[in-house]
Amino acid sequence: MKIGIVCYPTFGGSGVVATELGLELANRGHEVHFITYSQPVRLALLNSNIFYHEVNVPEYPLFHYQPYELALSSKLVDMVKLYGIEVLHVHYAIPHAYAGYMAKQMLLEQGISLPMITTLHGTDITLVGNHPFYKTAVSFSINHSDFVTSVSENLKKSTYELFDIQKEIQVIPNFIEQKHYEQFDDLECKRSAMAVPEERIITHISNFRKVKRIKDVILIFNGIQKEIPAKLMMVGDGPEKEKAEQLALELGIYDKIIFFGNSNEVDRILWYSDLFLLPSETESFGLAALEAMACSVPVISSNSGGLPEVNEQGYSGFLSNVGDVEDMIKNALTILRDEHTLETFKQHAKEVSKKFNIDQVLPHYENLYLRALKQAK
Repeated sequence: MKIGIVCYPTFGGSGVVATELGLELANRGHEVHFITYSQPVRLALLNSNIFYHEVNVPEYPLFHYQPYELALSSKLVDMVKLYGIEVLHVHYAIPHAYAGYMAKQMLLEQGISLPMITTLHGTDITLVGNHPFYKTAVSFSINHSDFVTSVSENLKKSTYELFDIQKEIQVIPNFIEQKHYEQFDDLECKRSAMAVPEERIITHISNFRKVKRIKDVILIFNGIQKEIPAKLMMVGDGPEKEKAEQLALELGIYDKIIFFGNSNEVDRILWYSDLFLLPSETESFGLAALEAMACSVPVISSNSGGLPEVNEQGYSGFLSNVGDVEDMIKNALTILRDEHTLETFKQHAKEVSKKFNIDQVLPHYENLYLRALKQAK
């Protein structure tokens, strides 16, 4: 198949998932065309089945904001005609589904039928898409997609609650490539750069936004380190980082925390970690938790959004109500105090992550593409 993929080319979860999906589709012999405003951060172009087409948005003084949707839809039409793209897969409803619909209509006038799959990832529905300024257009775009998927049951439920959706939404979860994490099995352990042998390593990775409840991460760690020796690895950057550093100073634990900022060594940090903290207000899926589990790291998380679909209560970790810091501290200590218990949770976390291996998930997308092609004929 010749598949067009539209996504945000950033470090965000939707862009990463779309890129990894495209790479694996290419490895399976499909021709994959990425169409976006810059090269996706994880996209490797050294593959004869991978193509990247940049969307250029010319600047013009008349426009206060440059019309990306217009440029994207025009680029989609040109690339479909030039390369014979058979099916379009857009990730994130805004503005990709809307631009995809416009491209479909332009192509239809030229006798070309282009089926479109829209994958909903989270804030495109629960935050941005639900804004009154966008809600009508988002509903229209979803309802005029040929097929719609969401990354969790919770997000599917939220979409039906927030929008007037007539389409069936199929849940296809986010995924990881298990082989990627197996490469760390034989790494010489360099955890001494982060902690001494008797200290547990606790980790949090995010964009440090309010929804991640960064203050709770610091408070949970503070409760842990009062009971057992521990260090906290804070990976990422964002508006709440400075507040987290200030809170750590006030609590007198700043010297027990490493603020990495954005790091290219996330996998190595996870590999040496004993516990992952994700007390978010909400997560549409919880990809960061899944990546931690793939590195055999149990998870302490909130029970919000799609997290209960990833983190299995009492098995791969524990779930608590949003903001219940004391319960999260208690659960963390349950895992960390005893070596045997910690090792058991680590094994369980790895085991659960295998359910989301790309080999288990990708066939669902391939089947959907085939259904879309059949329907378009």
